[in-house]
Amino acid sequence: MNMLTLDRTDIKILNELQREANLTNVELADRVNLSPSPCLTRVRKLEQTGIISRRVTLLNPKVMGLEVNAYIQVSLDKQPRATLEHFQTAVEMLPEVMECNWMTGECDFLLRVVVRDVDELEWLISRKLSKIEGVAGIRSNVVLKQVTYKTALPIDSSRKLSLRLDA
Repeated sequence: MNMLTLDRTDIKILNELQREANLTNVELADRVNLSPSPCLTRVRKLEQTGIISRRVTLLNPKVMGLEVNAYIQVSLDKQPRATLEHFQTAVEMLPEVMECNWMTGECDFLLRVVVRDVDELEWLISRKLSKIEGVAGIRSNVVLKQVTYKTALPIDSSRKLSLRLDA
């Protein structure tokens, strides 16, 4: 078992990068009270271990004309591995699908989708999702108002954190 302990400085680096991924190394080093060289070494270690998987730019969906945020529950008629994999592969090809989660409970998959309007949502459900082989049922819920939206994981920087890394 491969273990890694993150100290408070590592956690501060992660929290700063989660808030603002495009910080320069000098800006980041200043925010976490390090000189640039050791800061860069720590960031590279966090990337190499897979703790930092990627850095992205988040766009405002409403400004981009994507007004409808919806959750779609999908049930499959059967769950053999081939059917599950086929559904997952098909969903990965749909740009409207922001998240796809394999679930326990009443549905097999829970999707979060973003589309321009209700007509586009109807098209996605009736012409794309329902046509995927193995889909038995679809239920959707449209978000009326997004109350909170976070991309940053809650990491407590007041103490060290030990992680088990998969080899």
